[in-house]
Amino acid sequence: MKQPHTQSLSINGQTIAFDIRGDGPPVLLLHGFPQTRAMWGPIAEDLARDFTVVCADLRGYGESSKPADMAAMSFRNMGADMNALMQHIGFSTFHLVGHDRGARTAHRMALDFRDSVQSLTVMDIVPTHHMLATLTTEIARAYYHWFFLAQPASFPETMIAHDPDSYFERCLLGFGKAQLSDFDPARLAAYRKAWRHPESIRAMCNDYRAAIDVDFADDAADLKRRVACPALVLFGQDGAMAQAMDVAATWTDRLADMRHAAIPGGHFFPDQSPTETAAALRSFLSSI
Repeated sequence: MKQPHTQSLSINGQTIAFDIRGDGPPVLLLHGFPQTRAMWGPIAEDLARDFTVVCADLRGYGESSKPADMAAMSFRNMGADMNALMQHIGFSTFHLVGHDRGARTAHRMALDFRDSVQSLTVMDIVPTHHMLATLTTEIARAYYHWFFLAQPASFPETMIAHDPDSYFERCLLGFGKAQLSDFDPARLAAYRKAWRHPESIRAMCNDYRAAIDVDFADDAADLKRRVACPALVLFGQDGAMAQAMDVAATWTDRLADMRHAAIPGGHFFPDQSPTETAAALRSFLSSI
């Protein structure tokens, strides 16, 4: 098995940082908020025994560029980066896996780049339009950060910058049953290094501003479109999302060929249960 190789490329005017490892059919793994590509460590290592695994930092996150414009942080723009990255490194088609914001980006990619995406896996999300259009009191309380981060600049940025570790660590613990000890120390250090940067804080706020100002309208225009490729919906069995709604049911009108499964843990089950997560991915990808 090839060892991980870290590099960066200029894609769509952004610098996109990524790791690539393994041999076999290509799989792109996309992280979410407030994390980086480091979250995939043991999962990527497992999959790389049989797949070529690419772990990329979304624009605005990790070691990738931090555009200042709010609209630049839309899922459509993030997805265009990721598709262009895969094409550039020689993969015209690929399996696509995303968690949290990465899952929302992946859903958008499966609609915008149907010929590229061989399969789609989304982790612990409901569709963005559904989330905002049918907001429940339980989700509003657990996912308050959607609306805090979306406030006009630079109100949330200023408050977060006072103590980034305290705020973002609270986010890691706030969407389901989790403790800080559930997160591998090396990966947690990578998250902290990234989220302490003022440009990262601004970009993450713009990500959530774009969800309301850009992505909601994009998704509304595509409500009647279904992803045709094989799809897997994974969710944390103890997560706030699974406690508040039937996660799989929210996808039935959007995914034509869907499987689903619960994984032990909360929203951040890939960190809490990497072995079970890798096994679920391997089973699904090997069946296609």
